[in-house]
Amino acid sequence: MRYYSTRNKNNAVNFATAALTGLAPDGGLFVPEGIPPYPQAVLSSLGTMDYRDIAMETIKPYVQGEIPDTVLEDIVQSAYPFTAPLVSVGGRFILELFHGPTAAFKDFGARFMARAFAYLRRGEEKPLHILVATSGDTGGAVADGFFEVPGISVTVLYPQGRITPLQEKQIAGLGGNIAALAVEGSFDDCQRLVKAALADESLKKKMTLSSANSINISRLIPQAVYYTAAAGRAFVGRTDPDGEATPRVVNQKGGGPPPGAHDIAPPPPQRGAIPPGTPITLCVPSGNFGNLTAGLYAMKMGAPIRQFIAATNINKTVPDYLASGEYQARTSQATISNAMDVGAPSNFERMAAHFSWEEMRRIILGVSVSDEETRETIARVYNEAGYFLDPHSAVGWKGVDKLLAENKIDGLRAGDPVGVLSTAHPAKFSETVEPLAGPTPVPASLANALKRTVHSQTIPAAVSALLEALL
Repeated sequence: MRYYSTRNKNNAVNFATAALTGLAPDGGLFVPEGIPPYPQAVLSSLGTMDYRDIAMETIKPYVQGEIPDTVLEDIVQSAYPFTAPLVSVGGRFILELFHGPTAAFKDFGARFMARAFAYLRRGEEKPLHILVATSGDTGGAVADGFFEVPGISVTVLYPQGRITPLQEKQIAGLGGNIAALAVEGSFDDCQRLVKAALADESLKKKMTLSSANSINISRLIPQAVYYTAAAGRAFVGRTDPDGEATPRVVNQKGGGPPPGAHDIAPPPPQRGAIPPGTPITLCVPSGNFGNLTAGLYAMKMGAPIRQFIAATNINKTVPDYLASGEYQARTSQATISNAMDVGAPSNFERMAAHFSWEEMRRIILGVSVSDEETRETIARVYNEAGYFLDPHSAVGWKGVDKLLAENKIDGLRAGDPVGVLSTAHPAKFSETVEPLAGPTPVPASLANALKRTVHSQTIPAAVSALLEALL
């Protein structure tokens, strides 16, 4: 498989170069020259395949000839001791992406990337320095994934005061080969600084640089796996039992659970909750749009997905584009769903490289949700279904509500499966969730992170300040 820049199709490179470079020399993003279809034998077995087997079949064609199958299998087995359960909640389906070590969907990409980088750089003497901008969860996942990986150091940039205390501890509490910079600005400022550093010729002469944002193709490709796994199970009418971190409570007689109830509901497997043979519609809470792009790859590979919903907070650059055909990047605005506070989503460039506006409109519905609507949804889903939603997942849930109320999901029949990606565990956002639904159950991984001490350096949102901190 060859990869070319979204800004220059004539400059193709292999997977190792695309992954280790991160950003193309012309400032564009690397995209595969084609989206390889799943073999028919795989498609017919998705509903019963193990998650790691689906990961092998999904990733293999993208790294063929560069990572041997035996090595890829070891990487996949090591990266994913956890999976992504598709569970039933209140007549809808939740794809839980928070069962990894940092309780966020970024674990799926970051853990594969760390192990792939270690293999691709085998024998290298010069250390690799990774730069990553984060609006919340990416930084923690990358820090955890690359922590103590030999020959690789990481610098995470995050917007000062715009992430939760827990997220900051996950980013800036590990030490060792992980450094943290609190930027006096927004996520867009952090992303701008990373791109500028990666393109700085004088810096590249002194350091070997790469990025671990979703601008890096090696982080995006493994995220396609959980879309395919969930869609495959839904297509044969199956859902999963609750996992250890599933934030569900026991329903009480006479209504919803009281605030603060902590008894986790028993996890019986659910069969027959989804009509077999029906492709699922998936709602993706979206910020930088790497997650949705991975879903589009899964769909093009053949995963039985009916369509996507791109649900944003008030930073609705892409929903506005889908409505008008005009793309206008803008300054991001702070919200309670902070990981989605992106006004100039990088991965839109990848989406536009693969799809025209008309094609996007056919397969993606855009919708935006306010903070007030997000809070109302967290409280309502808890009271009605006994399930905790984090603010980002609540944006997705409410986005589905709004589109259904407006009859904008064309052709959707009663009983057709609709799933919402739950991108982070609600305990990561206790400051928002607890006043609305009471104390959330805290997974062990997050309880351990809360004990860490933050060590970070504050810098202004200037390229010169970043270069000074790096050197």
